[in-house]
Amino acid sequence: MKKLKKISLLSAVFGILFIGAASAADIKLYYSPSCPHCHHAREFFVNRMVYEYPNLRIVQINVMDQANLPAFQDTLAKCNYDNGGVPVIVVGDKCFQGYADFMQQELRDAIEVDLSDADKKQAAENKKALDENPDDFKRKHADRQGAITEYNAAQENADAEKKSDAASPVYFYVLLIVLVAALAFVLVRKDKKKK
Repeated sequence: MKKLKKISLLSAVFGILFIGAASAADIKLYYSPSCPHCHHAREFFVNRMVYEYPNLRIVQINVMDQANLPAFQDTLAKCNYDNGGVPVIVVGDKCFQGYADFMQQELRDAIEVDLSDADKKQAAENKKALDENPDDFKRKHADRQGAITEYNAAQENADAEKKSDAASPVYFYVLLIVLVAALAFVLVRKDKKKK
């Protein structure tokens, strides 16, 4: 019975962790630097959405960078889009292709799907304050610009390779220490049995 309680408790903890991770607002914005609709979409997210939603994170992905094309093609397939038109905006599991001002509320609705009532209320208050005095609000919340990152597949692959190269000797030495400690434990135990 105690084992069952421990398993239930662990399941609950992991469930809470996964739910919390899934509810974070994340947006991927695939764009081309020469696309006017992409420019307007990026402007909307950079100048409005990151300020309205304090937990929002935006990853911008330039599809003109050849290294980023596989990620873009995967997204097109996931979203069931037949063409490579940009911008493509992915909010959680919802996809949008193209951008126009009339889509702004639909994008907000997609972001708010997993938000708590308190987070939705905060977003509404932020939107109102931003509408009343945008410069002041942006100055007070300048840190929100850190929520916007630029994805670079080539750099990410290089960073991952460096980490794996740097980690290899560490893993070797950790494994070596564990094996030596296990061997010492076995030898000490055998020695005690002989006495």
